[in-house]
Amino acid sequence: MESSTSSRIPIQDVQFQPTEDIIDMEQREGVKAIRAFLRGKTAYDVLPVSFRLLVLDTSLLVRKSLNILIQNGIVSAPLWNSRSSKFAGLLTSSDYINVIQYYYQNPEKMDKIDQFTLDGLRDVERAIGMQPLETISVHPFKRLYDACLKMVASKGRRIPLIDYEEENKREIVLSVLTQYRILKFVAQNCKETRMLRKSLKDLNIGVYSNLATATMDTPVIDVIHLLASKGVSSIPILDNDGVLQNIYESIDVLTLIKGGIYNDLKLTVGEALMRRSEEFEGVYTCTDQDRLDTVMDTIRRSRLHRLIVVDTDGKLQGIVTLGDILQYLLLGDSAGDESTTISGNGSKESVNNVGDST
Repeated sequence: MESSTSSRIPIQDVQFQPTEDIIDMEQREGVKAIRAFLRGKTAYDVLPVSFRLLVLDTSLLVRKSLNILIQNGIVSAPLWNSRSSKFAGLLTSSDYINVIQYYYQNPEKMDKIDQFTLDGLRDVERAIGMQPLETISVHPFKRLYDACLKMVASKGRRIPLIDYEEENKREIVLSVLTQYRILKFVAQNCKETRMLRKSLKDLNIGVYSNLATATMDTPVIDVIHLLASKGVSSIPILDNDGVLQNIYESIDVLTLIKGGIYNDLKLTVGEALMRRSEEFEGVYTCTDQDRLDTVMDTIRRSRLHRLIVVDTDGKLQGIVTLGDILQYLLLGDSAGDESTTISGNGSKESVNNVGDST
């Protein structure tokens, strides 16, 4: 009898690749879990164990307020009206840009700029037709989800936490929440961010058309006009081929005008960026194929405020802001969640660190 031998087919080590349906399902479940996480936390929960808060009185000179922000390394501060003992809004770099716009349009009043106080900012905004000071706020024990919705609806990048004294109900400015601090809190404490495996392109996160840009030779004052008219916090700086070279941020304006030197606004962007603080962390870039879980992990590890979307040649494609990401987590994707509607849309500005090219 002949003996027969059987050959065993070797089993290949094949890595499991999830199907598109599985990725879609996990994406929806991840978003749903993040929303539940936000509903289960209060705005107060996001605050660190210790923090510093500077509150500026509205009677303070604009020039002095600018020096205070720069000396303390901050870009915004709550305002307090000591006459009414009430919160008076949030001072940001946009307010200083409004002041520059005002005096650019009214050069005959430039000699009075050193006497200008913070309580006159509303007059400036009305004069140049810009949005008024950000005055939204939220109680620290409100749901974090509600605070985020309020921030997205107002198109604000930060929201103050206002409490009240028990006896006389007087307002108390507790702290200020930023989009970055909220998203970092989510990335650090909500493991479901690992389920967000769809790309920025698939999720339609970001802005990819009608982008305002400049070059190294563009005068700074022209970039300031773009920041104000577009309502954005940064302008991509490109070369003649459309390749990303750097970005010019609204906070760069603060460094340029410190000490009340407004003639420096005639400098080119390239010259102005040479004066940028050494603490600048560089420009964060990504492609539209990068996944949202990768972006959230970058937010967890790094301090970033936006991602510049480029192609394989480094040419500008779009901008993804933290507001875009927050809006998606709150309102994007059909997650089988309770429906939510708000008035207004999130801000539309605009993961590699290419550094500062200047």
